[in-house]
Amino acid sequence: MFEFLLSVTIYSLIVVQSSSTEITTCSGIVPMSNRKENISISDYGGIGDGVTLNTNAFREAIYRIEHLSIRGSGTLLYIPPGVYLTEPFNLTSHMTLFLAKDAIIKATQNTVNWPLIAPLPSYGRGRERPGGRYISFIHGDRLEDVVITGENGTIDGQGSIWWDMWRQRTLQFTRPNLVEFMNSNGISISNVVFKDSPFWNIHPVYSSNIVIRNVTILAPRDSPNTDGIDPDSCSSVCIEDSYISVGDDMVAVKSGWDEYGIAYGRKSSDITIRRVTGSSPFAGIAVGSEMSGGVENVLAEHINLYTMGIGIHVKTNSGRGGFIRNLTFSNIYMEKTRTGIKISGNVGDHPDDNYNPNAIPVVNDIKLTDVWGVGVQNPGLIVGIKNAPFTGVCLSNVHLHGVQGPRPSPWKCSEVSGDSSQVSPGPCAELISSQNVSSCAGNF
Repeated sequence: MFEFLLSVTIYSLIVVQSSSTEITTCSGIVPMSNRKENISISDYGGIGDGVTLNTNAFREAIYRIEHLSIRGSGTLLYIPPGVYLTEPFNLTSHMTLFLAKDAIIKATQNTVNWPLIAPLPSYGRGRERPGGRYISFIHGDRLEDVVITGENGTIDGQGSIWWDMWRQRTLQFTRPNLVEFMNSNGISISNVVFKDSPFWNIHPVYSSNIVIRNVTILAPRDSPNTDGIDPDSCSSVCIEDSYISVGDDMVAVKSGWDEYGIAYGRKSSDITIRRVTGSSPFAGIAVGSEMSGGVENVLAEHINLYTMGIGIHVKTNSGRGGFIRNLTFSNIYMEKTRTGIKISGNVGDHPDDNYNPNAIPVVNDIKLTDVWGVGVQNPGLIVGIKNAPFTGVCLSNVHLHGVQGPRPSPWKCSEVSGDSSQVSPGPCAELISSQNVSSCAGNF
């Protein structure tokens, strides 16, 4: 059995091939992990009856991996079929958390003893409330070589109790993420279902070499702030082949909040988002609005979006500082979408009154090619910041067809420059270059 599990783990990390084609993948940034040792949560008293609290079983098993594993190769922790109720727990380096088919790791809804941790230094406070924040359900800090995978077992955050506290304004601290890795390297997440997160679902922060592929992320459309995947001040991130249907942005690239993000100064860079499908009342693929450490070199391609608020959303605000540059969105399909493309300089709140309103973000070099939409109410809104226009916004082969009516809704633009080719409905004047040499010439 365990030899089979290892084979599945390894297979999930390699390039998928067919008889005639090889699928492009970025997953090779994380080496394959071949665990030589295997243990089961059942060996440590784990009971999958959905009632027994398994916190001690998880903590004892992971303690054993941390302190007694074969050095260098690590250990696979097997979760057999069943429902394993538990409080939050921390992972350790050189381990694989493997969920069998029909295995569910379920968060307790007893929030009274949920641990608190310090706010992220690039945020200065909890994202929702001043002070600290509740630790994520599954957490890791300063780790390397960690795999979460399986046979599409489920990690269930049981977030409804947290959503109700948010709605009733009774939260004392910021809600927990479902999974968070901080200051970590070499993280792979695949073949798992993530369900009903209290807050953001998967949040790698201050980390590098992250692969997230073949995952399913689910939360009700009205669940507050249940972002799917939020790489935050991270580098070398690969997100592929996943389905995300949540209550907030499907994927949002971030890098810190106002003066705290500026001071921390760690950007997000070299991020690939490929073959992702999903639905959200907010954005499909987003950058920001917390981007004060800077965001650069983001590629999003072969994205399919259904029943969306916004298809592509690049968002920032005065006071953010930092930069957004070299973003490429290509081969995007969207259907039943309120706004197809939004690039805006007046989105997002501030952590406190100490932010510097003169910290103006620099936004340039954003390319959108081969974008097709059906049932798009408004094709695009591109609004920069006064006296700090967004530059190098390039649209090519962008066709966003609206709902039936006497005339299509127009693009709305201000404080922006760039160029366009083969865009319908026709682009705004700011994206029709009158210069002899367009800033987008190399992209058409």
